[in-house]
Amino acid sequence: MQTEEIHERPVALVLGATGGIGGAVAEKLAGRGYEVRALHRRADVMQAKLPQYRWVQGDAMNRADVIDAAQGVQLIVHGVNPPGYRNWAELVLPMIDNTIAAAKASGARIVMPGTVYNFGPDAFPVLDEDSPQNPVTRKGKIRVQLERRLEAAAGEGVPVLIVRAGDFFGPGAGNNWFAQGIVKPGKPLSSIGNPGAKGVGHQWAYLPDVAETMVQLIAQADRLPMFARFHMDGFFDQDGGQMAEAIRRVSGKPDLKLKAFPWWLVRLASPFVALFRELLEMRYLWRETIRMDNARLVGFLGAEPRTPIDEAIRVTLESLGCLEGAEKRKAASSPRLRSASAA
Repeated sequence: MQTEEIHERPVALVLGATGGIGGAVAEKLAGRGYEVRALHRRADVMQAKLPQYRWVQGDAMNRADVIDAAQGVQLIVHGVNPPGYRNWAELVLPMIDNTIAAAKASGARIVMPGTVYNFGPDAFPVLDEDSPQNPVTRKGKIRVQLERRLEAAAGEGVPVLIVRAGDFFGPGAGNNWFAQGIVKPGKPLSSIGNPGAKGVGHQWAYLPDVAETMVQLIAQADRLPMFARFHMDGFFDQDGGQMAEAIRRVSGKPDLKLKAFPWWLVRLASPFVALFRELLEMRYLWRETIRMDNARLVGFLGAEPRTPIDEAIRVTLESLGCLEGAEKRKAASSPRLRSASAA
C-alpha cells in the first residue's frame, strides 16, 4: 500500500502584522502558501478582522510572549517599530533582543526592513550594503546597534535577512512621509507638498514591492548567506518633481501646485510636540541627495520587483481617499488594484 506524503505548510510569525511592512509581507507570505501567525495585544479582535491569519495574544516587548509565539516557525518577520518616531531608545533594542531570543529558540530566520538612518554624511551620496555606518543622529545610532546585534546573532547560527529601502508609500503604509508631507489623506487633492530642498533627490519604496522583494529572497533562502543585506532602488525622484508629476497624471489635475513643506512650523512647535522634534532630527534626509545602490539585489534576483509608478500612485491615492469621481471609480474597479490595496 502506497502512503501519501504529507507536506506541512511553512509557518511565519509576523511581528507588526497590523502595520505597513508587516501587513504587506504577511499577505505575500500567505499567498505563497505560508501559515501566517501574528502577535497582537488584542488577538481576539484581530482574529475577527483578519481571519486569514492565526492571531496570538502577546506583546513584542514581552520576551516570553515572542518565544511562545515563535514555536515551530521557520520565519520571523520583525516589522515592529515605535509609532511616530517616538520612544526609540526604550523600545527598539528590547524588541529586537526578544526576536533574536525567539529565533534562537525556534531555529527561525529573521527578516527585517532596514533604514538609511544607519548612515552618516561620510557615506553619502551613494550607499551600498557595505558602506560605513557612522550616523550622526540618535535614531541612526540605535539602528546601528540593532543591526550589530543581528549580525552577532547570525554569527551564533541565526539566519538574518535585511532589506533596506527608501521612504514607504502605498496602501496600509501607516504613518509615512507620503501621507503626512505630500498629500492630505481623506481630502481631494488641492496641492502637492514637497519636504525636500530645491533640486534634491529622494528615494521612495512602494510597500507591495518591498514585500515582494522580501518573499522572493526568502524563496531562495538556501542561497543566502547567514547575514544577508540587500538595498532596493525603488522609485527615485531626482529633484522632487517626478513624484509630483505622477500625482498630477493619476489625479487628472495637471495644474496642482507644488508647495514647500512648512519646516518653519515644525521647528516652531518642536519644543512642545515630541513628534516634531523627532522629524527635525531626520530633516537631513531631505536636504541632500542620498541613493541606495541595488546592484547586489539585481545580481541575486535578476531584477528588482517594480510596480509602474502611476499604478503605485493610483493605488496609494485611492487608499488614502484622495481620488475623486471617475478616477476613484476606475481605481476601485480594477481587480489588480483591489488586490494591491489589500496589502
